[in-house]
Amino acid sequence: MKGKTVGAKNGTASYTFLESNKAKYGYNLKAFDEASTMYDSLNSGSIDALMDDEAVLLYAIQQGRDFATPIPGEKSGEYGFAVKKGNNPELIEMFNNGLAALVESGEYDAIMNKYFNSEEENTEQTSTVDETTIWGLLQNNYGQLLSGLGITVGLALLSFAIAIVIGIIFGMFAVSPIKTLRVTASVFVDVVRGIPLMIVAAFIFWGIPNLIESITGQQSPINDFVAGTIALSLNSGAYIAEIVRGGIQAVPAGQMEASRSLGISYGTTMRKIILPQAGKIMLPNFINQFVITLKDTTIISAIGLVELFQAGKIIIARNYQSFRMYAILAIIYLVVITLLTRLARKLENGGK
Repeated sequence: MKGKTVGAKNGTASYTFLESNKAKYGYNLKAFDEASTMYDSLNSGSIDALMDDEAVLLYAIQQGRDFATPIPGEKSGEYGFAVKKGNNPELIEMFNNGLAALVESGEYDAIMNKYFNSEEENTEQTSTVDETTIWGLLQNNYGQLLSGLGITVGLALLSFAIAIVIGIIFGMFAVSPIKTLRVTASVFVDVVRGIPLMIVAAFIFWGIPNLIESITGQQSPINDFVAGTIALSLNSGAYIAEIVRGGIQAVPAGQMEASRSLGISYGTTMRKIILPQAGKIMLPNFINQFVITLKDTTIISAIGLVELFQAGKIIIARNYQSFRMYAILAIIYLVVITLLTRLARKLENGGK
């Protein structure tokens, strides 16, 4: 393998083993986050070999991956069942008793043979539907895909509604005659837009609960949907704030001056004269931002929310039909975004 590229999942015993032997054998090591991506890389030739859990690798071969295992497995660790220290003693006892019962009944060996037996005729199939076709994938997974689609659309709509409120508030701050409000809006936009959405979501979902636990000693988990909604709302809100600011400033400044010279207050001028005109200017950009928000829901899958993209990745992890599954996801997103965009444009044109 000297000079070749070998892949392994990051943070695993396989990666540790390969990293410790890299200098000895002279190969290059590439890290992956998940098995399906790593297996696709081997198929495409971007890596020359890989190391993974034997059960997972043999299951992938049984699912149709054209792989070979030319060397014996390397015993590099064991699997364990973990709970938070000092918690769930009843769960530990139930797990130990259940595992002992599985071993005694022989079911444990049957489960192991299911994945470690390389003979296809002895493999217990999880589904009678042929998932090597697009129709088969849809037939066997439409429920999971529809559930993910519902979460995706719901997350996008809720986040965008909150983002509009946030964006209007900070957009108004940005054009306010009060300097403190303008500075506040500028800081908010710069900070939120300057941090990648995935990091914002991870910070809200993992960082804040860990901080609270380190301070109080109490767990304060945040629901993945709530964390995703907050992250998307803040991110979209920052961009909408700029849309609002730009729309207001696009209205000729003379209209504000003329209104104020007639003795009309700043608030009334904004509400009655400036904002109605700015709204027409901003509407197309609002539609574009909604499409972007809908697409950005795929990033939220990084914190484990099972929206449409994550649902597809779970299906791929089971059957390794990445090309067909990603094609299905692309078509679904295209159809949904096209329909929602046309609906928004009808609303923009007054229902015409």
